[in-house]
Amino acid sequence: MPSRDPLADPTPLIRRVYSFVAFHVGHGAAAEDITSDVFERAVRYRESYDPGKGSPVTWLLGIARRSMAAAQLDPHLGHSELHEAPDGRDLEEDTLRRLELSRELGRLDHRERELLALRYGAGLSSREIGAFLGLEPNAVDVALHRTRARLKTGLADSGPPPRSAASRGREPAPS
Repeated sequence: MPSRDPLADPTPLIRRVYSFVAFHVGHGAAAEDITSDVFERAVRYRESYDPGKGSPVTWLLGIARRSMAAAQLDPHLGHSELHEAPDGRDLEEDTLRRLELSRELGRLDHRERELLALRYGAGLSSREIGAFLGLEPNAVDVALHRTRARLKTGLADSGPPPRSAASRGREPAPS
């Protein structure tokens, strides 16, 4: 019989909840604060967890949704900056790609963004997403397929990001 304690193995749960939250609010302090709030609430209300209603991660994601909604009331909460170490990639092109992806994600409706956050942010399976949203796994698969196709089309329609003068200078001369 599985453990009734939803926080028996918190490490993978923390990663999944943080990824889900970061998908919505950006990486950094804001996502960390909301994730901390989720686990503070989870510890406080762990006795209310019912394994018959879903897995620990889906229970925590429900708490995360409420925590994000509450955090939106705080005017000091915003997207934090992503701090990454340089890795030799063209920063300008990488930034343009991220901006384009962000723009296309913004064109998706709330349900489509939520599906992507649950699948790629929290790493839930179609079955887990279905249980969380009250959908059949097949309906989740179809909706995810359509959402990815719409996102891919939007990115393809916008074309490749313009290349900077520095990048163009590195290209071989046409023969």
